[in-house]
Amino acid sequence: MIAATPKPPYYAVIFSSIAAENKDEYGFMAEKMVDLVKQQAGYLGHESARNEIGITVSYWDSLESIKKWKLISEHLVAQQMGRDKWYAAYKVRICLVERDYSFDSSLF
Repeated sequence: MIAATPKPPYYAVIFSSIAAENKDEYGFMAEKMVDLVKQQAGYLGHESARNEIGITVSYWDSLESIKKWKLISEHLVAQQMGRDKWYAAYKVRICLVERDYSFDSSLF
């Protein structure tokens, strides 16, 4: 599903990753993080896809909201487990969304 975001400006955090061989407990933790992030002030939604490279884009109302999310204790544990077990590599990019537009064929 495509996230319903507000009128720009807002922020996007792009998390690109390559999975490691060890995926023990990954699915459980990923579900836990989705439940947790939805409770965070400033969270606007997210989109995720995985093939050879996993990409998750989360949307936020401010840089402060992004910083607070990064520092939540359960999220810090997930980040460490990701480095230790689940990811061979990852990169995080934080962007200001200045413009967006869309198309939805179901509206026609």
